[in-house]
Amino acid sequence: MWTLILVGLVSGILTALSPCVLPVLPVVLTTAVQDGARSRRRPYLVVGGLVTSFGVFTLLGGALLSLLHLPADLLRWIGVVTLAVVGLGMIWPPVAHALERPFAYLRMPKLDRDGNGFLLGAAFGLVFVPCAGPILASITVLAATARIGPGLVALTVAFCVGVAIPLLVVATAGRNLAARTRLVRDRTPLIRTIGGAVLVATSLVVAFNLAEPLQRLTPAALAAVSDRLESDDAVRSQLDALAGSTAATSTADGPARTFDQCAQDPGTLHDCGPAPELTGLSAWINSAPLTLAGLHGKVVLLDFWTYSCINCQRTLPSLERWARDYASDGLVVIGVHTPEFAFEHVEGNVDDNAARLGVDYPVALDNDYRTWQAYSQRFWPAHYLIDQQGTVRQVHYGEGAYDETEALIRQLLDAPTPTAGAVTSDGDGTTAGRSPETYLGSARMGAIANGRVVVGKAATFTSTGDPARDAFSLDGTWTIKDEYAEAGADARLAYHFYAGQVYLVLGGDGTVEVSLAGDPGYRRTITVTGAPTLYPLYGGEAREDVLHLTATAGVQAYAFTFG
Repeated sequence: MWTLILVGLVSGILTALSPCVLPVLPVVLTTAVQDGARSRRRPYLVVGGLVTSFGVFTLLGGALLSLLHLPADLLRWIGVVTLAVVGLGMIWPPVAHALERPFAYLRMPKLDRDGNGFLLGAAFGLVFVPCAGPILASITVLAATARIGPGLVALTVAFCVGVAIPLLVVATAGRNLAARTRLVRDRTPLIRTIGGAVLVATSLVVAFNLAEPLQRLTPAALAAVSDRLESDDAVRSQLDALAGSTAATSTADGPARTFDQCAQDPGTLHDCGPAPELTGLSAWINSAPLTLAGLHGKVVLLDFWTYSCINCQRTLPSLERWARDYASDGLVVIGVHTPEFAFEHVEGNVDDNAARLGVDYPVALDNDYRTWQAYSQRFWPAHYLIDQQGTVRQVHYGEGAYDETEALIRQLLDAPTPTAGAVTSDGDGTTAGRSPETYLGSARMGAIANGRVVVGKAATFTSTGDPARDAFSLDGTWTIKDEYAEAGADARLAYHFYAGQVYLVLGGDGTVEVSLAGDPGYRRTITVTGAPTLYPLYGGEAREDVLHLTATAGVQAYAFTFG
């Protein structure tokens, strides 16, 4: 338990350092500094109110609303309205006085012109929507399914304390700076008015989801640290124990891999066992009700998401494109919307936000977490790629692996049975011992035979001959950037591979000439245009060969994948 509490604490700290908390910061700063040096307790009141409100209502809010038969998004709107009203009272004192009158004879604490710090924090706790990792997913799902125990309460407290630490650092630093700044000390009414305006603006930002574009900009390094921490096997097993479930590590009998085992290698088609049926769904958006049995013969990509999850939002463009580009080939994308917070249970909210985010493929509302539990889910987002026979062939937790997933979608659409292909591994339709996924950008560059690489500016490369197996060499002018290599004058590339299929993610505009050293008759010309996407370079019998590319200036090469 102590390990899980420590992980909850660190997870909360990472959450508070991410762009997901951007709507919180203006409130924390302005309410902390509005009184200059006169209120040393205010930062602690604001942050304490926020995390207390968030923790309590995350654990109990859904059950309370259900018991009282109140709308699931009531708490969120109470928070939005409270922030707006308090802000107006700070801007115009007569508004604050008018709000105080009903309580004059009840001996209740007044809503003074400065605004109660704890009240403000509590109001914002009702609308606080942090990024969702396995820790927060466990808290919200276990609370929503009425499995609240001492372990879950301890984990929630640890997460909230972790969130509070960076926010307190920001708030106290802002208050101390304000106390030392004469302009702030001498302009208290003006600062109060500015604080009120910030509160009103923040309530509008939250109500209309205006901060989402900035919230999606989570640094890759921060996301990677969070993923490694929360995806640790020991942490996963403790989360499973907290949920009283072992299903996450046991999905099928016989030779099938578990979902967790499949997720360790999302670039390969596996036998992950039969896909559990969609069950317990309360409604469908963009479609009549669907079943996996009824979709037999189709390739299905089942994506677990929720609309306020910033991590999920970053995956939607790829899902929307696949649903559009491969529908005629037999792909069906289904979004299983499993709510993280109470307000996400409301069908109208999901419908409106799905339309706002451009989601036009079928969306199933899993408000009772029945399908989530059938798949032993712990992550937002997560997807399961299911073949034409109803077998799960790929599992991926979190963001990323877009190129790998698209390559596997193509393979399944071209190979309708798991045993297709002349040379396979575990009957999965892919080449045994095939070359690994290889990135060409400097951030994750694979084996390159040219030695030292210049990053960020055009450089001339000279090939040293055929590269070693699973390595590549460059020739001519290339500009190496973080994610891709951009072709310049006379740009050429050679890759020594072993596979039955070769794909390359290409972007920009231009053409790529493809040839094989071992097959003089093999020639292909690929026209590259628009956003980066996966292009097939070779498909046939598994072979070891050197693939040669000649690219026109401006073409961007991201990553090779193999099947």
